[in-house]
Amino acid sequence: MTELSQTALLHELEPVVAKNLDRHLSMAKEWFPHEYVPWSEGRTFDGPLGGEAWSEGDSTLPEVARTALIVNLLTEDNLPSYHHQIASLFGPDGAWGTWVGRWTAEEGRHGTAIRDYLTVTRSVDPVALERARMVHMTAGYTNSHDSSMLRSLAYVSFQELATRISHRNTGRITGDPVCEALLSRVAADENLHMVFYRNLLGAALEVAPDQTMRAIAEVLEDFQMPGVGIEGFTRKSVTIALAGIYDLRQHRDDVVAPVLRQWDVFNVAGLGAEGEAARDRIAAHLGGLEQAASRFEEKRDARAAKLAARA
Repeated sequence: MTELSQTALLHELEPVVAKNLDRHLSMAKEWFPHEYVPWSEGRTFDGPLGGEAWSEGDSTLPEVARTALIVNLLTEDNLPSYHHQIASLFGPDGAWGTWVGRWTAEEGRHGTAIRDYLTVTRSVDPVALERARMVHMTAGYTNSHDSSMLRSLAYVSFQELATRISHRNTGRITGDPVCEALLSRVAADENLHMVFYRNLLGAALEVAPDQTMRAIAEVLEDFQMPGVGIEGFTRKSVTIALAGIYDLRQHRDDVVAPVLRQWDVFNVAGLGAEGEAARDRIAAHLGGLEQAASRFEEKRDARAAKLAARA
């Protein structure tokens, strides 16, 4: 089967983009970051204005919640890199270009809201946060799929859902109703983004089934969250997983499996040899994720039992 070029794929999917852009705009709720920030709690920091320096005791949030919030925010901060990648792939014109602009604006709002909340409530050290932002944004972000539209669509279909889950669970673990409401609002946006990309990739399965199935397999086998470039990300991600904010079980059961089921991957017809081989790889990957998730849960339970015994 002849593979479609990037240009041909963009052209074939343009009507689907237009339809789903209209759907997104009809469902997206207008909201304002300032309404989710308890401004009356704020006070001046040290520096030119002569306020009070931040200290650990200023924050009422659990340490793991602060860790997750910082990772979530730094991930949002790298928006210029993400925008460059999708704009380069999708182009500035038509429905594709309109979507890129809309998505960028909505993601930018997330970073504004989370940073304002963290700063006003003195939940994190603002100096350390700014230094981490400078390092992370200077490094920028690229992924191994940045030259392939199909792989990029597959990646964000999974990644946007993973981000939604991470935001929602972070909100719950903070113990702060204000923060939970904010992150629930952010998560609602992320869910709409996921649906947009998932629908496009579903259409691509009809247009170019072999190419698309191969893209899904390659993305799953190499999946990493966009925050992977954050300094100390491995340690932070383990902390987040141990707290149940985002772990391998959630990745398999709440992200990968539902998206694959929505695409009806294991019943897609008309595949050639390459597509069938890719589908087999997807099935094998799901099996591997199940084993890895079970091992992680066993280790986490054993760790919790040891900590309880010491207590």
